[in-house]
Amino acid sequence: MTRGLIAACLALLACGASAEVFTYIDAQGNRVYTDQPRGNAKRVPLATSNRMASNPTGAAPVTAVKKKPEQPLFRYDMLRVLVPEPDATLRSSAGELIVSVTSEPGLQKGHRYRLLLDGQPTGEPGLSPVFPLSNIDRGSHNLSVEILDEQDRIVERTANQPFHMQRISLAQKRQVKPCTTDDYGVRPECPLKDKPAEPKNPFLRFF
Repeated sequence: MTRGLIAACLALLACGASAEVFTYIDAQGNRVYTDQPRGNAKRVPLATSNRMASNPTGAAPVTAVKKKPEQPLFRYDMLRVLVPEPDATLRSSAGELIVSVTSEPGLQKGHRYRLLLDGQPTGEPGLSPVFPLSNIDRGSHNLSVEILDEQDRIVERTANQPFHMQRISLAQKRQVKPCTTDDYGVRPECPLKDKPAEPKNPFLRFF
């Protein structure tokens, strides 16, 4: 009998929080639990339920972070070095060179040119297709140009294009065009320290 009362009590406690439970002693002296009020029944206080909703409104749903897809690489129909021409021989005492490149179509928005000398960048990528270089060592070298996009990806790159630098010495320049009196201090190959002394007028010693 006692087990039956306990089972009935547990069943009533399992009801929703809004249900009320009453208890009383029957004629046989047994305690009875019921959800119906009686004259001598007393209300049983119930503890607040600790059950939670399966998806509380305060909990934010877990969503997967979507990775932004990379834009496909733009393709150029043509990219090449215009100046100097392939296998050109250049002469400069200071090893100076102006490189010009071109592309078809023209440079796209966010794209930049980068010039490579012997496989190494000559400077920061930029929008200009003209690259002034100086102090290039005597001998053979290779030029190539790249186009980079806004993510620094290489969009296009040319093959290596050879050229040859001949740096003319000052002595060679003086051989080609000898220094005159007016050239000293004007032409780099004709410094003032090399200017010959002017001959003295022999008649000045009599004055």
